[in-house]
Amino acid sequence: MLHEIYLSGKRKKYSDFEWNFTCFSGVDYAEGMDSHIFKIQSEYGNDWEEMIDDEKGNYDYLMYNDIEHRNPFVREELNTWAKWYFDQTDFDGVRLDALKHISFDFYKEWLTLLRSNSGKDIFAVGEYWAPGYLHLLQKYIEVTEGCMSLFDSSLQNNFHTASREGDSYDLRRIFDETLTQADPMHSVSLVANHDTQPLQDLEAPVEPWFKPIAYALILLRKDGYPCVFYPDLYGAHYVDKDREGNDQEIFMPKVDGIEELLKARKDHAYGEQHDYFEDANCLGWVRTGDDEHTGCVVVLSNKDAYNKPMEVGTLYAGKKFKDILKRFKEKVMIDENGWGDFPAPAGNVSVWIPE
Repeated sequence: MLHEIYLSGKRKKYSDFEWNFTCFSGVDYAEGMDSHIFKIQSEYGNDWEEMIDDEKGNYDYLMYNDIEHRNPFVREELNTWAKWYFDQTDFDGVRLDALKHISFDFYKEWLTLLRSNSGKDIFAVGEYWAPGYLHLLQKYIEVTEGCMSLFDSSLQNNFHTASREGDSYDLRRIFDETLTQADPMHSVSLVANHDTQPLQDLEAPVEPWFKPIAYALILLRKDGYPCVFYPDLYGAHYVDKDREGNDQEIFMPKVDGIEELLKARKDHAYGEQHDYFEDANCLGWVRTGDDEHTGCVVVLSNKDAYNKPMEVGTLYAGKKFKDILKRFKEKVMIDENGWGDFPAPAGNVSVWIPE
């Protein structure tokens, strides 16, 4: 939460502000009383703050001490902290955790003042985790007046489902009911994060075979602002407890071809996008490029190997395309009408660029 770093310092070292009971709306401990969640009544409110959904009754309270954002002195202190933290680090963006549990009115004010005080258009992405509930993400964007982007939890969950269902999953549905499809300007697309990895509360891992496909879908298309998970780029290995308290060894391998996909985004994912989504098990699209970048052709399959005819334009007539992921050694020749027959490997993805 926003206050954790600030409160960890020595008393009055950075601020004269003193936190008292009016700064909180709820706690989970009261001396001499049984374990409960207690509401704190003050001049600023005697109930939880308004949220956009009634999940778990309200979901304003998360754990331990709940900040009372209706207290103007609390808001002023958190705004001051944001300016102080920016002055120390000169950051360009913020990730806002657990939006379900924090006042949306506060965040509108906090981001407006942060951008004004810093003189920078600070990028903000929020975590409102609601896979399968696109309307809640859209409602949050509406009530916060589009001041931040949101992680596309529905798309991540589609990736999870597709990776589990294999070739029975209709890839034409992969963007259905997702923020990336409905509101790409406010969508941060992702394949995995620290909450979806194995043994975490929001566990929804994407199977390793599908991750190259998923990353191609967020990195090489025009919609959404893609986010790459650190273990997917570098790999991870750890031991954690399962729900029965037993140790489980978890291996998260580096995604096959992730560096090549990132380079393809940097060098070739530009220009118009033409989709070839007519097949349930094989998707393809063409990025036409721009004045400074040649485009690319992407083709993927969750079943068998395929060949998909696609048009790249007569500008490339007579030229050859190569697969930068090296799934295929053979080149694709573009005919006089600007068409090529691009292969996709079984259960994988290939990315083609002009030689």
